[in-house]
Amino acid sequence: MLKHFSAADDQILLSDHASSLSVQAYLRMCGLPIQVVCRYNAEYMSPSGKIPFIHVGNQVVSELGPIVQFTKAKLFVQWCDDATAGEISRPRYSSPYSWPLGNILAYQKQWEVRRKMNAIGWGGKTLEQVYEDVNQCCQALSQRLGTQPYFFNKQATELDALVFGHLFTILTTRLTSTELAERVKSYSNLLSFCRRIEQTYFEDKKLMKD
Repeated sequence: MLKHFSAADDQILLSDHASSLSVQAYLRMCGLPIQVVCRYNAEYMSPSGKIPFIHVGNQVVSELGPIVQFTKAKLFVQWCDDATAGEISRPRYSSPYSWPLGNILAYQKQWEVRRKMNAIGWGGKTLEQVYEDVNQCCQALSQRLGTQPYFFNKQATELDALVFGHLFTILTTRLTSTELAERVKSYSNLLSFCRRIEQTYFEDKKLMKD
């Protein structure tokens, strides 16, 4: 039995939730038994300091390579949009800790992400520009998927798991604005793709609300 460790439900952030779903989807596609374990200290249990990670026998493996554009966009919305950072990201990130440590760590995390965004040239972007980046990424994914059930036709692969994790998180996570989700929803084949993976590989746990 593989143990999949992630942050607790009331603590997990958008980007971590996407990565967690990607890993779960991929393991389920491989037909591997998996037990999801949510821990407040999961980030500190991971060998890389990042979640999710899996525990297999005596081995611990962390991270599954992200879809770069989506990851950048989610980080930007989480930490560089003041409204989202103040109402959602900082409270979630600080929730496991007592005051004032929680606030200090949350602001430290926000500073680190903003520094990374500046380093990759995203520091001066507006939300509208980020939404447009996501839209272009969705357009490319939609065109590549076409009418196929999966990106490589009938067989689900790692790419399908990654795309599902990131798209599904955008569609189902509460943010201060629904604009990000609306961009994804405008591509009907991507919506069908998400529902197909949910119904096929997460039949024991309904994720998406009708």
